[in-house]
Amino acid sequence: MEFILLLPLLLYYIGIPLAIILFLVWIYKIKQNSELSTKQNQRIIQLLEEISKKS
Repeated sequence: MEFILLLPLLLYYIGIPLAIILFLVWIYKIKQNSELSTKQNQRIIQLLEEISKKS
């Protein structure tokens, strides 16, 4: 019975920080993917410019 009374506190003190951490990890992964995509796009542009110079 006492565990049921502690459940809201557990959700508040463990659940909310855990949700925030997962959200921050998600944002970090999106940022990494965005940076990788930017590098790939720059390489594609560079290759296209080299091809257009040869033509």
